[in-house]
Parts: sequence; C-alpha cells; structure tokens
Amino acid sequence: MTTGFKTTFSPQDVFARRVVHKLDASLEDLPHHVSERLRVARLRALGLQKRPVEQTAQAPSIQVQNGVATMGSGADLGSGRSQLWEKLVSFLPLMVLLLGLMVIYEFQNDLRARELADVDQALLLDDLPPDAYTDPGFLKFLSVPSDQHEGAQ
Repeated sequence: MTTGFKTTFSPQDVFARRVVHKLDASLEDLPHHVSERLRVARLRALGLQKRPVEQTAQAPSIQVQNGVATMGSGADLGSGRSQLWEKLVSFLPLMVLLLGLMVIYEFQNDLRARELADVDQALLLDDLPPDAYTDPGFLKFLSVPSDQHEGAQ
C-alpha cells in the first residue's frame, strides 16, 4: 500500500542503511556468543537513543502569596488575573528606568537653576551696576593690566 508521499533520506541515512545491510549479511559467519553480545548492545543502544520530545515553551511567571514572591513556569498560571499580573510585572523594569530618567532630568534642571540664581545674585550684589558689564569701555578697562590702573590714579 503506497500513500503517494515521496520519502527522501539524507546521505547519512543512506550510508547507515548500507552499513546495516553489510553487517546483517556477515552476521551468520560470527560465533553465537558474539552475535548475542551484538544483539544486546543493539537493544541497549536503541533504548538509549534520544527520541524527540515535543515540549512547549513556557514563560516564567512571578506569583505573590502572603507578601512572598515566587517564580514558576508559565504552566502554573491558572487565571486571567495572574496573567494580567505577569504582564504588569514585565513592565516593571521599564517603569523603573523611566522613573530614574525623570529624576535625573529634574535634578539636572534644579542644579542649572541654582547655578543661574547664584550668578544673578552675584551680579545684583556686586558694587558695579549690571549695565557696566555690557559697556564697551568697561570691557576695555578690564583688559588693561591692573598695575596701569594704579598709575592712573
């Protein structure tokens, strides 16, 4: 009975089938104790052969009971409420990062505002009026060495 499907074998499968055929053909020439040992070894190898196991990937979940957080597999999720909790917990690192960035931004703005306030305070408490700093003659006066100012008095 044919099903109409064409089966293709890899080169390793073809080679393995040829080796098995040759070994089976020469099996009759071996003594009985050797053939028994080979048969037992073959059965043991077939028993140890890895069979493909179908597994579904489960995302880990965090469960909180009585204030204690435990981590389990996704198969432990029983209700929609715990799935919602899992989604909220997955956003927790992002929220912490955003909160940290906002705190740093506010700290930097506060620091800049304090620095500007210190400069304004120094300008207002100085003996010179603030307009003196924009006067071109005052800038020329500042560029002249201080020992020449003493000789001019």
